[in-house]
Amino acid sequence: MNKDSLNNRIQAYKEVFASGEIQATHQRLVAELQRIRTEFHKTYKAEMSVASVMHGYIDFTYFYIQNDFLKKRKLKLAIVLNHQKVQFELWLLGQTKDTQRDYGHKLAATQWVNSSTMPEYAIFEVVIQKTPDFDNPQWLCESIHREFVSRFSEITETLNALDS
Repeated sequence: MNKDSLNNRIQAYKEVFASGEIQATHQRLVAELQRIRTEFHKTYKAEMSVASVMHGYIDFTYFYIQNDFLKKRKLKLAIVLNHQKVQFELWLLGQTKDTQRDYGHKLAATQWVNSSTMPEYAIFEVVIQKTPDFDNPQWLCESIHREFVSRFSEITETLNALDS
């Protein structure tokens, strides 16, 4: 019997879904990210575009943030809820794989980029909240916002230095 067979995995799949716990928890996590996205939109609507919440597969939920500075460079940021690790991350993304590869090389000397392994979906991924307290949503939103502001400033300064 092949344990990697999809048919052999179905029983465990059914059992996980039977309780409804996965669905309910996932919905609440996505709702929390939506609330954070709404706060970002209110805060940055005059200076940045904040996209709607997007769903990856079951592993990531995220929203994009972009301003003219990033757009000119064909870049955008994403606030990502990594469901597997249950942490929030800030990703720098390129519009295309070529853009991501180019900026991956340009930023190779920074603390964010691991030149030996580039992330699959981003130029780099930085954890901005490793142990989120979902029972304190105001604190969670404020901590993500603080980390975003700090990282965004560092990223902007680094990208500006590449231009000079």
